[in-house]
Amino acid sequence: MIAKLRGIIDSVGEDWVILDVNGVGYQVSCSAQTLARLEKPGAPATFHTEMRMRDEVPHLYGFVERAELEWFRTLTIVQGVGAKVALAILSVLTPEALVLALASGDKAALARADGVGPKLAARIAAELKDKAQNLSLRIVVDRADAAPGKPQPAQQPNAEAVSALVNLGYGRADAFAAVMAVAAKGEQPLNDLIRLALRELSATAREMNP
Repeated sequence: MIAKLRGIIDSVGEDWVILDVNGVGYQVSCSAQTLARLEKPGAPATFHTEMRMRDEVPHLYGFVERAELEWFRTLTIVQGVGAKVALAILSVLTPEALVLALASGDKAALARADGVGPKLAARIAAELKDKAQNLSLRIVVDRADAAPGKPQPAQQPNAEAVSALVNLGYGRADAFAAVMAVAAKGEQPLNDLIRLALRELSATAREMNP
């Protein structure tokens, strides 16, 4: 089992890299997210790797972020999601964006990936929702730098706030992220939660479109 590779980038293709490790070239399949983070050929690179057999031929998959590797493994547990589809999902969604999409049930975000139709997107969202919801809470708590032992806010107002924002036309993943960012700072009445989440969404939009 090859779990990690460190070497020099020899060449880069549409969805792969050849990494020169002490004179031996390893072809590593990568997501678009990983490829975008690499430097030019001749630069050093380190990959967290997973080897899978396909048609009795070993294939090596590599990721700059360990979180991306963990989600690659998790996605391929779902029936109908092979290595190619998992890479396609990770090409359009970062690990954090994937967590939020799964936790909020945003099937449309998953369906942006090549090879993921509505039925498969629904299956992925249903099977991985619980795992993603736990991770999403951890993400927003870390982002808010919450104190250890801080109680988690009630979930029902959060769900209602997300639903209200979706009805206003916001994407489910964006609404979920905004509500959880506000909720991580302290429990709020529903009306205040929606109002502050709208402010969070407006601030995010200004950052993306200065």
